[in-house]
Amino acid sequence: MSRDGEEVEETVPIITPAGNTIIRRRPDPFLVTIRCFSFVTCLAAILCIVVNILSAVRSFKHGSDIFDGIFRCYAVVIACLVILAETEWSFIIRFFQISEYWAARGMLQIFVAVMTRAFPDYLGDRRELVLFQRIASYFLLACGAVYVVSGILCIGFLKRSRQKQEITREQAAKDLEELQRRREELEQVLLEERV
Repeated sequence: MSRDGEEVEETVPIITPAGNTIIRRRPDPFLVTIRCFSFVTCLAAILCIVVNILSAVRSFKHGSDIFDGIFRCYAVVIACLVILAETEWSFIIRFFQISEYWAARGMLQIFVAVMTRAFPDYLGDRRELVLFQRIASYFLLACGAVYVVSGILCIGFLKRSRQKQEITREQAAKDLEELQRRREELEQVLLEERV
């Protein structure tokens, strides 16, 4: 099965000793890689949420900078949008259609990373929180940069195309299994009639 010079082996028929054919489906490595990267991006966004919540609690608790606390609350809300965009639920995509475009998704992630990195603690009384802020923000910044570059290279379009192919292959495999089951039932009925 080749299309445009590309070798694709998603389903492999296996013939058992009894003569039955079993269809074994292989996942598309490209889609598996995309799902893993999406999971990593969700982890980075969760780290940013945790950092921003800790910073907001600290700001409100000490009363040192109320505006920093409010800013952190907005960062938490937008980071939650990043996680929802990564889930790609049809309900979310319908109401937040810009998340379908990878460059826009990457810019949103970069924005959250910048918000997480903003207002660092220069007094040095909570160095571990500042270090945690830097790690979380640069982690999400890297994910956002990858999304922007991938969006420019139209990887999102390629992903949607491969997902449609995967759905088509899964449906074809299910149809083939159903036909095989019906054939076996028909053979069984024919054997019973002969006897």
